[in-house]
Amino acid sequence: MPHTIDTVGAGPGSVAEEGWVELRSGAELRDLLGEPWPVVIEKVHDRLADLDRDIIARSPFCLLATSDSRGNCDVSPRGDAPGFTHVLDSGTLALPDRPGNRRGDSFHNILDNPHAGLLYLVPGGKEVLRVNGRARILTDAPFFDAMAVKGQRPALALVLEIDEIYLHCPASLRRSGVWDPQSWRTA
Repeated sequence: MPHTIDTVGAGPGSVAEEGWVELRSGAELRDLLGEPWPVVIEKVHDRLADLDRDIIARSPFCLLATSDSRGNCDVSPRGDAPGFTHVLDSGTLALPDRPGNRRGDSFHNILDNPHAGLLYLVPGGKEVLRVNGRARILTDAPFFDAMAVKGQRPALALVLEIDEIYLHCPASLRRSGVWDPQSWRTA
Protein backbone atom coordinates (compact mmCIF):
# COMPACT_ATOMS: atom_id res chain seq x y z
CA MET A 1 0.00 0.00 0.00
CA PRO A 2 1.38 3.47 -0.86
CA HIS A 3 2.62 5.63 1.99
CA THR A 4 1.66 9.24 2.59
CA ILE A 5 4.79 11.33 2.81
CA ASP A 6 5.32 13.51 5.83
CA THR A 7 8.27 15.62 6.82
CA VAL A 8 9.20 13.40 9.78
CA GLY A 9 12.23 11.36 8.81
CA ALA A 10 12.62 13.02 5.43
CA GLY A 11 16.22 12.76 4.27
CA PRO A 12 18.57 15.68 3.77
CA GLY A 13 17.50 17.85 0.88
CA SER A 14 14.23 16.01 0.40
CA VAL A 15 11.01 17.84 -0.19
CA ALA A 16 7.91 16.48 1.43
CA GLU A 17 4.48 17.83 0.65
CA GLU A 18 1.22 17.16 2.40
CA GLY A 19 -0.85 14.71 0.43
CA TRP A 20 2.04 13.17 -1.53
CA VAL A 21 1.79 9.38 -1.74
CA GLU A 22 5.07 7.60 -2.26
CA LEU A 23 5.49 4.18 -3.83
CA ARG A 24 7.91 2.12 -1.75
CA SER A 25 8.25 -1.37 -3.18
CA GLY A 26 8.73 -3.33 -6.34
CA ALA A 27 5.51 -5.21 -5.59
CA GLU A 28 3.55 -1.93 -5.45
CA LEU A 29 5.13 -0.84 -8.71
CA ARG A 30 4.28 -4.16 -10.43
CA ASP A 31 0.67 -3.88 -9.16
CA LEU A 32 0.39 -0.45 -10.80
CA LEU A 33 2.21 -1.21 -14.06
CA GLY A 34 1.27 -4.84 -14.58
CA GLU A 35 3.60 -7.43 -16.06
CA PRO A 36 5.68 -6.35 -19.07
CA TRP A 37 4.63 -7.79 -22.42
CA PRO A 38 6.82 -10.77 -23.41
CA VAL A 39 7.84 -9.01 -26.65
CA VAL A 40 9.35 -6.20 -24.55
CA ILE A 41 11.44 -8.63 -22.50
CA GLU A 42 12.49 -10.52 -25.63
CA LYS A 43 13.82 -7.30 -27.23
CA VAL A 44 16.70 -7.14 -24.73
CA HIS A 45 19.91 -8.63 -26.12
CA ASP A 46 23.64 -8.50 -25.34
CA ARG A 47 25.23 -8.31 -28.80
CA LEU A 48 24.83 -5.64 -31.46
CA ALA A 49 22.30 -6.50 -34.14
CA ASP A 50 22.23 -4.89 -37.60
CA LEU A 51 19.55 -2.36 -36.52
CA ASP A 52 21.62 -1.38 -33.45
CA ARG A 53 24.70 -0.84 -35.63
CA ASP A 54 22.64 1.25 -38.06
CA ILE A 55 21.31 3.53 -35.32
CA ILE A 56 24.78 4.00 -33.83
CA ALA A 57 26.21 4.77 -37.29
CA ARG A 58 23.52 7.42 -37.95
CA SER A 59 23.58 8.97 -34.48
CA PRO A 60 25.50 12.21 -33.93
CA PHE A 61 24.43 12.30 -30.27
CA CYS A 62 24.14 10.12 -27.20
CA LEU A 63 23.78 10.56 -23.46
CA LEU A 64 26.26 8.87 -21.13
CA ALA A 65 24.92 7.91 -17.69
CA THR A 66 27.32 7.03 -14.87
CA SER A 67 27.35 7.04 -11.09
CA ASP A 68 30.07 7.01 -8.49
CA SER A 69 30.49 4.33 -5.83
CA ARG A 70 28.00 6.13 -3.58
CA GLY A 71 25.32 6.24 -6.29
CA ASN A 72 25.67 9.95 -7.15
CA CYS A 73 24.58 10.14 -10.80
CA ASP A 74 25.72 12.06 -13.83
CA VAL A 75 24.33 12.21 -17.36
CA SER A 76 26.56 13.87 -19.93
CA PRO A 77 25.90 14.61 -23.59
CA ARG A 78 28.33 13.18 -26.15
CA GLY A 79 28.29 14.08 -29.79
CA ASP A 80 30.15 14.47 -33.03
CA ALA A 81 29.54 13.64 -36.67
CA PRO A 82 27.31 10.58 -37.23
CA GLY A 83 29.35 7.46 -36.66
CA PHE A 84 31.50 9.02 -33.92
CA THR A 85 30.93 5.91 -31.80
CA HIS A 86 33.16 3.13 -33.03
CA VAL A 87 31.92 -0.45 -33.01
CA LEU A 88 34.96 -2.50 -32.03
CA ASP A 89 33.05 -5.80 -32.18
CA SER A 90 29.52 -7.06 -31.53
CA GLY A 91 29.96 -6.59 -27.79
CA THR A 92 32.15 -3.48 -27.51
CA LEU A 93 31.79 0.23 -28.31
CA ALA A 94 34.34 3.05 -28.12
CA LEU A 95 33.52 6.76 -27.74
CA PRO A 96 36.26 9.33 -28.28
CA ASP A 97 36.49 12.14 -25.77
CA ARG A 98 36.50 15.57 -27.37
CA PRO A 99 37.71 18.77 -25.66
CA GLY A 100 35.06 20.24 -23.39
CA ASN A 101 34.67 21.71 -19.93
CA ARG A 102 37.48 19.57 -18.43
CA ARG A 103 35.36 18.46 -15.46
CA GLY A 104 35.55 14.79 -16.36
CA ASP A 105 32.58 13.88 -14.14
CA SER A 106 31.76 10.75 -16.15
CA PHE A 107 35.38 9.60 -16.14
CA HIS A 108 35.72 10.14 -12.38
CA ASN A 109 32.55 8.10 -11.89
CA ILE A 110 33.80 5.29 -14.12
CA LEU A 111 37.00 5.09 -12.09
CA ASP A 112 34.77 4.50 -9.02
CA ASN A 113 32.05 2.40 -10.66
CA PRO A 114 32.39 0.93 -14.16
CA HIS A 115 28.65 0.52 -14.80
CA ALA A 116 27.48 2.94 -17.47
CA GLY A 117 24.61 3.46 -19.87
CA LEU A 118 24.34 5.08 -23.29
CA LEU A 119 21.18 6.42 -24.89
CA TYR A 120 21.42 7.06 -28.65
CA LEU A 121 19.14 9.37 -30.65
CA VAL A 122 19.01 10.08 -34.38
CA PRO A 123 17.61 13.53 -35.21
CA GLY A 124 14.20 13.16 -36.84
CA GLY A 125 14.23 9.41 -36.19
CA LYS A 126 11.91 7.31 -34.08
CA GLU A 127 14.63 5.18 -32.51
CA VAL A 128 15.90 5.42 -28.93
CA LEU A 129 18.65 2.86 -28.39
CA ARG A 130 19.78 2.06 -24.84
CA VAL A 131 23.09 0.30 -24.27
CA ASN A 132 24.22 -0.68 -20.77
CA GLY A 133 27.54 -2.17 -19.80
CA ARG A 134 30.87 -1.83 -18.06
CA ALA A 135 33.16 1.02 -19.04
CA ARG A 136 36.89 1.48 -19.12
CA ILE A 137 38.93 4.57 -19.96
CA LEU A 138 41.79 4.23 -22.42
CA THR A 139 44.56 6.74 -23.11
CA ASP A 140 45.65 4.99 -26.31
CA ALA A 141 44.78 2.07 -28.55
CA PRO A 142 45.28 1.25 -32.24
CA PHE A 143 41.72 2.42 -33.05
CA PHE A 144 42.43 5.99 -31.80
CA ASP A 145 43.71 6.84 -35.30
CA ALA A 146 40.26 6.04 -36.73
CA MET A 147 38.68 8.42 -34.18
CA ALA A 148 40.83 11.40 -35.18
CA VAL A 149 38.99 14.55 -36.29
CA LYS A 150 40.90 17.13 -38.34
CA GLY A 151 44.12 15.28 -37.55
CA GLN A 152 43.50 15.34 -33.76
CA ARG A 153 43.49 11.98 -32.01
CA PRO A 154 41.43 11.88 -28.83
CA ALA A 155 43.39 11.95 -25.58
CA LEU A 156 40.88 9.56 -24.01
CA ALA A 157 38.27 7.06 -25.12
CA LEU A 158 35.52 5.36 -23.20
CA VAL A 159 35.22 1.68 -24.05
CA LEU A 160 31.92 0.02 -23.14
CA GLU A 161 31.66 -3.76 -22.89
CA ILE A 162 27.98 -4.36 -23.57
CA ASP A 163 25.77 -6.14 -21.03
CA GLU A 164 22.41 -5.31 -22.60
CA ILE A 165 20.92 -3.48 -25.56
CA TYR A 166 17.31 -2.41 -25.83
CA LEU A 167 15.41 -0.52 -28.54
CA HIS A 168 12.83 1.68 -26.83
CA CYS A 169 9.33 2.26 -28.11
CA PRO A 170 9.17 5.64 -29.93
CA ALA A 171 6.18 6.85 -27.86
CA SER A 172 8.23 9.28 -25.73
CA LEU A 173 9.63 11.00 -28.83
CA ARG A 174 6.19 11.20 -30.41
CA ARG A 175 4.53 12.55 -27.23
CA SER A 176 7.27 15.11 -26.62
CA GLY A 177 7.32 16.42 -30.17
CA VAL A 178 11.09 16.66 -29.82
CA TRP A 179 11.60 16.55 -33.62
CA ASP A 180 8.55 18.72 -34.44
CA PRO A 181 9.57 22.39 -34.74
CA GLN A 182 5.92 23.40 -34.25
CA SER A 183 6.10 22.07 -30.66
CA TRP A 184 9.26 24.00 -29.75
CA ARG A 185 8.84 26.96 -27.44
CA THR A 186 10.96 29.97 -28.06
CA ALA A 187 12.34 32.16 -25.29
